[in-house]
Amino acid sequence: MGFLKPNNAKSIREDSSTQSARHSASSTQLEEHLKIARYGSYLLTDAVRPAFDLKVIPGAGWRKDVYRDAETEIDVPVIMASQTREKLFDLFMDLLVPLGDEVDVVLETSHDSSLGKHDDLYRESIELPILKSMLYDYEDVLTNDGCTGIAVLNAQVPMEVQFDEHKLLMMYGHDLDPFIEVLESHGLYQSDTIRFITEAEHIHSSTEEHTEQFNELRYQLGVEFS
Repeated sequence: MGFLKPNNAKSIREDSSTQSARHSASSTQLEEHLKIARYGSYLLTDAVRPAFDLKVIPGAGWRKDVYRDAETEIDVPVIMASQTREKLFDLFMDLLVPLGDEVDVVLETSHDSSLGKHDDLYRESIELPILKSMLYDYEDVLTNDGCTGIAVLNAQVPMEVQFDEHKLLMMYGHDLDPFIEVLESHGLYQSDTIRFITEAEHIHSSTEEHTEQFNELRYQLGVEFS
């Protein structure tokens, strides 16, 4: 995405560079590390954990950046944001409001991949109130599954909100002020020094229950694998 597993057994997917950090820790140390969800006042979702070396300590905040479209070579302003688990989903839902009344949806899945690759499933033209009602029913998988991501966009504006597998929020568009208003209304403020979990080694996790929930959401949205 980007601008224009019958029981509850957990599976772990490391990013390509995490194995070196894993090998420096014993299996017991790594298991205990993966149980840690709180860093100060910041609570992680179940979807992702920093690597054992903790080169990035998770925290809340946002910063501006620039996304370069590989096809058009056009630079698009972007905001990247991180929010503690208790407040994350409500923030995501409110960030959808500036997109307008009718939107397109992209579901991202890497459930069948061990290499971090993913598939994007598209649904065009859905009324935002209907979409939001549907997403509330799937808050768990959207928040806690490290193999599920979603993007909601309005190509006419154009603007996009992405809630990715790492449970980071990305907002794309040439006018980012409406998103900033939402972020600040949720008590989340700009930090030029904030670092995100994607900027160091990290570990994704998923469950078979989350895979089933993802497939239910996919059917509800009417999107299929190509």
